[in-house]
Amino acid sequence: MCRLMGYVSPEKHTISEVAGPDFAQFTELSTKHGDGWGYANVNSAADHSLTLEVARAKESPKFAELTQSLESTGALLHLRWATLNLDITEGNTHPFKHGDFSFIHNGSIKPPQSLDAYIDVAYLDKLRGATDSERYFYVLLSFIDKLGLHEGIHQGIKTITSHCDFSSLNAMLMTPDTYITISEHNYSRIPEGEGPEYYDLFYRQDDRGVLVASSGWNQPGWKQIPNHHYLEVNRKTFEATLTKF
Repeated sequence: MCRLMGYVSPEKHTISEVAGPDFAQFTELSTKHGDGWGYANVNSAADHSLTLEVARAKESPKFAELTQSLESTGALLHLRWATLNLDITEGNTHPFKHGDFSFIHNGSIKPPQSLDAYIDVAYLDKLRGATDSERYFYVLLSFIDKLGLHEGIHQGIKTITSHCDFSSLNAMLMTPDTYITISEHNYSRIPEGEGPEYYDLFYRQDDRGVLVASSGWNQPGWKQIPNHHYLEVNRKTFEATLTKF
């Protein structure tokens, strides 16, 4: 299981600036979610890159430096808590990137190979790790290629929820043009020791843009993304729209 954060903004900011003074609380979540961290800088089509590290974020000089100095108009941040006995390796560390898309996930789909039947063979050849999360990403891309962005996401989620054993499909998908957060999870499958809000996702919209994040830290006044919905932010207009699956 993992913690997710992402933002889009009309001007370049660091993620710690957008998150505000409580960003340290989010970082502290890596005490448990400490099996690596990753960051997707999605500033533009020409400036779109990943940083991955198999280290606990709160103890990482690289994490501290990047989150306080790398400015962008959009980014995804992932704190990993390895599940399904998957190795703690860079290949299994989120985000995952293909073309203009970057992706992060919180949850589990088991076994990971149960997703392979819904992935275009061209994507199966691109796997860099063994995670269910990377396969989930390629399921979505396979449907998006055939049906377009919105219908592809709808059919991808419908396929997984209908045919696979999952705890949560909470995910963030970002391109230079759009930012989508998927809220789809089973409250009955919350990890032992976590509270009932563990899978809840919240967003804040203001003059700096839109920030979305997992629960577990101070989020006063934020709005919840309801389960079985996705939030889409247009990166040109910054209009935020909620859609039900």
